[in-house]
Amino acid sequence: MPSRGLLTVLLGAVGAGPLMLYGLSAVSDSIIVDLGISEAQFGLLATACFACAAIGNATLGRVADKYSDNSLMTVVFVLAAAALMLVAVPAGFWMLLIAAGISGVAQSFPNGVTNRILLERVPTSKRIGWVGIKQSGVQVSQLTASLAFPLLAAVAGWRGAALLIALVPLLLMVLSWRSLRKTPLLTDAPSRSADTTTSTAESETAELKTAPAEVVEAVPVTSSRYPGMVWALAAFGLLNGVGVQATNVYMPLFSVRELGFSLVLGGITAAVAGAIGVAARVGWARQMARGASGPRLLLLLAFIAVGGAVMFYGAGVSGWAWMLWVAAALHGTSALGVSVVLMSALMRSIPATSMASASGMVTAGMFTGFALGPVAMGLLVSSPAGFSLGWAVVGVIYLLCAVLAVVLIRAARRSE
Repeated sequence: MPSRGLLTVLLGAVGAGPLMLYGLSAVSDSIIVDLGISEAQFGLLATACFACAAIGNATLGRVADKYSDNSLMTVVFVLAAAALMLVAVPAGFWMLLIAAGISGVAQSFPNGVTNRILLERVPTSKRIGWVGIKQSGVQVSQLTASLAFPLLAAVAGWRGAALLIALVPLLLMVLSWRSLRKTPLLTDAPSRSADTTTSTAESETAELKTAPAEVVEAVPVTSSRYPGMVWALAAFGLLNGVGVQATNVYMPLFSVRELGFSLVLGGITAAVAGAIGVAARVGWARQMARGASGPRLLLLLAFIAVGGAVMFYGAGVSGWAWMLWVAAALHGTSALGVSVVLMSALMRSIPATSMASASGMVTAGMFTGFALGPVAMGLLVSSPAGFSLGWAVVGVIYLLCAVLAVVLIRAARRSE
């Protein structure tokens, strides 16, 4: 029977790649000062990371099918550790860009291999619960890095903190060897010839296949033409992705620069958002499993996200710290929980035979938003209007998400 050690490894594989980016965001003020770079340049780190992740997801999935679980898990953890180790090299900003790219590649195929491990080694009775836990790896990574980096940086500097955190993926790698060796393949495991590179979104919502369908007719997808539902969800993912990473990357810097938080307390703001994000993903997934309308939930999440942006703006203008904590909580509740709702809505409107293509389109939209958000926010923060303009634009982006949700709701009503 699979052990909790294997579950820890699966969660760690999903969360190892983002450790570097979340850690650097937590100590962004020190990095910007030490390297003499602008806020916009700092945003390029996240752009490089997510651009490489998007390219890797598009190109490495099929390649990963040819290699063993042990080999792929080793590659994931080695790449994650290498990215953190490169941060410790005192070679300037260009080295951080290289590290960010490697971190992005480390995020390219953990979902494929972890999904395969679940299918081949974990009994059906446990599989659904484990999917939800391991897909929270990104938020667990945000929580861990946001707490650990500032604390370690206070003692060893931000480069030293990265070097120490690099031990985490290496320890997980050793644990993966042991756990995989002790967890044999199931006798009824699916054939390796099956498509086991299911996207993150599909795995997150595997338990939703039995939920009541949306009132939207399932439409076949071809490579040359996607139905309007796919384009709308992809657009929602893109816009939400811009807001998510603009906030994730710059929230600690905002708290330090505008509200006078310490580096450690600034990291805690991101940790709070990450912790709430873990609970939000589980909670919204349960709502979808109970038959909640995807478009209506997206509208609700968009309005909550707008409220978060308003609170961020208000915190900067007033200097009231409590508004920042409320903003972080709203951000974690809404924007960080969108992906599971997006993909479950997709699963209800697109047939299984077209799911890989359709989910890839929506995932591409999210990653494009992830790549654009930080650099755009960096440019806004570097302008004379500073963070106030940045939060205002984030709020407008979430309002556009609300408009798209309304369009989806009306499309569903017309299909009744």
